[in-house]
Amino acid sequence: MALRRCWRFTGVVPRLLCRRGVQPGASVPEGRSSVPGLDHTPPGCRNTELLLYRGFTSAPTSTDVTYEQLKQLLAGRKAVVIDVREPWELREYGFIPGAINIPLGQVNTALQLVPDDFREKYGGEMPEQTDNIVFTCLAGIRSERAVKEAASLGYKDIYHYPGGWKDWATNEQ
Repeated sequence: MALRRCWRFTGVVPRLLCRRGVQPGASVPEGRSSVPGLDHTPPGCRNTELLLYRGFTSAPTSTDVTYEQLKQLLAGRKAVVIDVREPWELREYGFIPGAINIPLGQVNTALQLVPDDFREKYGGEMPEQTDNIVFTCLAGIRSERAVKEAASLGYKDIYHYPGGWKDWATNEQ
């Protein structure tokens, strides 16, 4: 019964927050956002409304990084790079130096481990919820799913390398 009452309000709160009737996840022309990193700002939303609105959307606040940006992040040690491919793929194709391998099926549980257990199992430091995290895979499909997993766990600064290992290997040659 209570669930039925809640369903009546689905979509109402975000519309009230933005006063324009835009549904969460609606497509918005690029460049509308005045907040860096957010590219799905509903038309008519001010920054304060946007922050409230983001709390009700299922879309994570992630941005794509290019090869050059990833190189800079790795060089400056400003991000944790997580490769979500299977271990055999890393052995067969190669890997990005400095990346931690967490297969996609283990991302959710891995990001909830105690830091010591994480270090023992994955051989790297566990990212904190405030750390920059870049997810990568072979071609950008699995890493996109990993971004959603991390966002559902409360991670904020999540990045996606859509080119994945294929793009990295091409640029490194």
